[in-house]
Amino acid sequence: MPKILTIFLILMFSISYSHSQDIEVFKFTNEELTNLKVKKVRGAKNMTKYNILNEDGVNILKAEVENGGSGLGKEALIDLNQTPFLNITWKVEKGLPGIDEKSKKGHDFAARFFVVKKTGMTPLSNKAINYVFSSNSSIGENWPSPYTKSSIDYVLSSIDTSKNEWVTVKTNVKEDYKRFHNLNVDILDGVAIMVDTDQSKSKAISYYKNIYFSAE
Repeated sequence: MPKILTIFLILMFSISYSHSQDIEVFKFTNEELTNLKVKKVRGAKNMTKYNILNEDGVNILKAEVENGGSGLGKEALIDLNQTPFLNITWKVEKGLPGIDEKSKKGHDFAARFFVVKKTGMTPLSNKAINYVFSSNSSIGENWPSPYTKSSIDYVLSSIDTSKNEWVTVKTNVKEDYKRFHNLNVDILDGVAIMVDTDQSKSKAISYYKNIYFSAE
């Protein structure tokens, strides 16, 4: 998926935090979904369909796409000195087995969550980490995006161990930036959700809930 960081060009809301309470980055309400700007993957045939569901009183984002892809991006100024831990709860109902996610022709994920740090004047100078729910790789694997070394793919969940069930993961984003980009990041600039199958031409279905940053 070429020039994936362009999804961060379109940012609708600015959220700034300087204290150590948990920071909820997406509320997953119909109002929020209506107001968010959606960026289609360049060259994709179809857009990802995002819908809000409710399960036991908790709002959930359902993402479904076939032969396409689009993302939901938001500017979120997160103080990583106060709240460095990203917490994600997600589930993949239909994954993308049999593709080479490390290649340009197979760079699709049934669930992914981006964090981005602006390090220059253009989107291509941004440094991103793409946290993924992989259909083919093992938890802990990581590699530079086949389209840009400015983005690192990092597997937090795998269908091998968690297919069609809710999984909660946690990672230290500040430490991840130091490890993958050799950057000491104090303030994170943006986040995005995306599900894409534009390379594999397949169908993927996934769900998200309870995405927030925390002090520990």
